[in-house]
Amino acid sequence: MSALALPLQNPVIRASMLTIFFYGFSGAATAPYQSVVGITELGLGNGLYAALILLAATVNVLVSVSIGILADRIGRYRSLILAVTLFGVTGYGLVFVLPSQASFVLATLLLLPIYHSVNSLLFANVRSTTDRMGHGDASLVNSTVRSAISLSWVVVPGLVAVALAGRHSMLPAYLIASLGALACVLLVLFLLPPEERLAANAAPSVSFRLSFGEVLSPRVTVRLVALALIGSTLHVNAAVLPLILTGAAKGTTTDIGLNVGIVALLEVVFIFVWARLQRHMTKVTALALGTAVYALYLVLIGFASAPWQGYALTPISGFGAAALISIPITYLQDLMRGRPGLGSSLISVAFFLSGGVSAGLFALGTTISDYPGTAHLGAVAALLGAGLLLLLDGRRVEAPAL
Repeated sequence: MSALALPLQNPVIRASMLTIFFYGFSGAATAPYQSVVGITELGLGNGLYAALILLAATVNVLVSVSIGILADRIGRYRSLILAVTLFGVTGYGLVFVLPSQASFVLATLLLLPIYHSVNSLLFANVRSTTDRMGHGDASLVNSTVRSAISLSWVVVPGLVAVALAGRHSMLPAYLIASLGALACVLLVLFLLPPEERLAANAAPSVSFRLSFGEVLSPRVTVRLVALALIGSTLHVNAAVLPLILTGAAKGTTTDIGLNVGIVALLEVVFIFVWARLQRHMTKVTALALGTAVYALYLVLIGFASAPWQGYALTPISGFGAAALISIPITYLQDLMRGRPGLGSSLISVAFFLSGGVSAGLFALGTTISDYPGTAHLGAVAALLGAGLLLLLDGRRVEAPAL
């Protein structure tokens, strides 16, 4: 069955895919302007803003894991998805309607981290559906649903930039994001079918304390570290690519935007390629291959000396990045088989850890070398992470796809 046919035919997956697009819509509308609004327009200091973002990421991890555990215990996702999407409408809307430091802090530190847990809940909802399908469908569907977020990042930033062109304030981006969250609410209400409690997916006997203990167990922690090393390269590239393109490559800010846009578009295409490849190899093998491709890209971008070289590397970047953003979803869910909520919440944990690793790599790389050297350091970290995963699970045999 094609990558699009299965999601479009199943009402739960179809509604989840549309909802996650509009979730991505909200983030894509505000992320490019968040620091501008917080620091420039509302007057938060650089240090306070940095601390706020770090605390917000920590809250998001704790909330995502807690809600994931709760979803597994009650065996239902729709009501929780509806509840957390309302936090998005409120959080973004509050900043737009009552712009102040207090409203920005409240939204960023509490309301929006709760809203961002919808990402894990939607993938958990999808996994609870694919668990009742044939082998191989989880990877295929997860990859297809993940492409919806990438598609939103292809479309939305440019549209928002055009809509806000010439304005002195970026606050309307928060209104646009609030409308995106409202679209999520409406999709859940009218398109996402109400589910019956599925005993196979519920885990009422496992306490919150024991569930958090599972996340912190050596079996899970070492695999999260491996994924953090791999995922950190995406953050490292986000930091050094603009600096390399406008520095050693002698490009302009236009080249940055075009490179990022092209890669985002290619990611959408290549996600489907990786979904197919996973029918012929294990997830760990596919992820290791994708990591090697992305490491090659980081090495090559470090040697870029002209703008055209950045454009020439976009297919390699897009192909590798597509693997790094799609394959870990199913891998993490498989770490907690039978518990879609907790397994999907590990997505937030892995993202948080990768952000921390990337910050360390950037600090170390720029201390001992330059921006190209930092890109090369990121490639080394990626290969270390892939090697660790192969060591841990490289010989694991997966059920063949049907």
